[in-house]
Amino acid sequence: MVSPALKETRCFKMLVGGEWVSRAETISVRNPFDDELVANVPSGTVDDVKAAIEAASLALQGDFPLHERYDVLMKAASAVDEKKEEYARTIALEGSKAIREARREPGRTANLLRLAAEEGRRLTGQTLPFESRIGSENRTGYYFRFPVGIVAAITPFNDPLAMAGHNIGPAIAAGNAIVLKPSARTPLSVLMLARDLVDAGLPKGRLSVITGHGAALGEALVSDSKVRLVTFTGGIETGLQVSRWLGIKKALMELGSNSPVIVMDDANLEKAVPAISAGAFAQAGENCIGVQRIFAHEAAYDEFKERFVAHVGRLKAGHSMDEDVDVCAMITKQEAERVETWIREATQNGARILVGGRREGSVVWPTVLEGVSAEAKLSCEEVYGPVVSLYRFSSLDEAIRLANQSEYGLHAAIFTERIDNAFKAIHGLHCGAVIVNDSTDYRLDVMPFGGTKLSGVGRQGIWSMIQEMTETRVVCFNL
Repeated sequence: MVSPALKETRCFKMLVGGEWVSRAETISVRNPFDDELVANVPSGTVDDVKAAIEAASLALQGDFPLHERYDVLMKAASAVDEKKEEYARTIALEGSKAIREARREPGRTANLLRLAAEEGRRLTGQTLPFESRIGSENRTGYYFRFPVGIVAAITPFNDPLAMAGHNIGPAIAAGNAIVLKPSARTPLSVLMLARDLVDAGLPKGRLSVITGHGAALGEALVSDSKVRLVTFTGGIETGLQVSRWLGIKKALMELGSNSPVIVMDDANLEKAVPAISAGAFAQAGENCIGVQRIFAHEAAYDEFKERFVAHVGRLKAGHSMDEDVDVCAMITKQEAERVETWIREATQNGARILVGGRREGSVVWPTVLEGVSAEAKLSCEEVYGPVVSLYRFSSLDEAIRLANQSEYGLHAAIFTERIDNAFKAIHGLHCGAVIVNDSTDYRLDVMPFGGTKLSGVGRQGIWSMIQEMTETRVVCFNL
């Protein structure tokens, strides 16, 4: 595997309270495949976080009417569309997406900003029936929604641009100010988005993007009493720490999953095999709604296994900038080594590798196992890598029971041609979404997105986040 040469190393500035600033201490952003330097960004400090929050407080004192918020978001969306190839190359170089995958993210982000702009114009209240209570016949009134204030967002590395847009768009549309800390591993596309928003006319202080490490900045950002809502996407351990810092404020957390797919005996395997493969191995498997556990009916198991293993065996692993690559490097060599360790643990306890199981540097080849025990990490924890496990079942009730054994509950899926099977799964699976005849890796940005159990708290999605990023205020007239 040969790394395409990078043309230049760029130095980025971060956005603090409307000012683009650099710092003496920097963070190196490197390509996960070969550790080649892509760019340097400032290493933000607690003082930067405080300055951003103060600037946000001042910005909220100024007028930023809805029509101006709409125009800023729409202009920024057009800018993202115009620079989509530059965005895509940046995403592929800094993260764990192959270039063909990365090219989908700018378009999604532009659409996110437009959706937020449109939903902001539909943010309405409702009149209230005060006369429904005796003695209130002479009262009338309504409620309306107003901005929550300052939003703090901590976003992940796996969809760096889209997850930034998913937080920034609703925050701005709802009239808030937002301070965002992107992953220290993938901050570049987020800084590009911030530049496009500023150039689109976003008022000073309405957005800050602080680059730095969560261990250094997280507590200062999350615990500040001026922050009224925190959104976090990441792992459970960090989520638990964030919850300890929160104090009394609103929070949205998406903490991952180990999503199950049920393949019934009547499933269309022509559709199921490529869909499940894409759902399992896109983004090097570093995807919170990626397929991790596959439950195949005993009548379809052997045929599904044969087709699926053959399909996965044709996937190409390599550098993210290679146009032919299906699965690129994981975000770090350490993460790849962890996944390799989990595979080894499973095989030492009786599991069999059907395809893959190989690691080279940060690249883990797409891997399929069977015979994985229920106690193995590959079964009960989130692997967050390009590995899936096959299990055999004899009835839909059994498959649902096995799927629900997980402590996670984000997405689940079922492949079937029978509507009764579909509805049984819909009502029986304990999760935030059930996808019928597609993989768990399907997400529409207008749908409420979130999970049950350890998968998180609250719902993301453009409409849902605008609701969360606003408060209701009741108005009552005594006539």
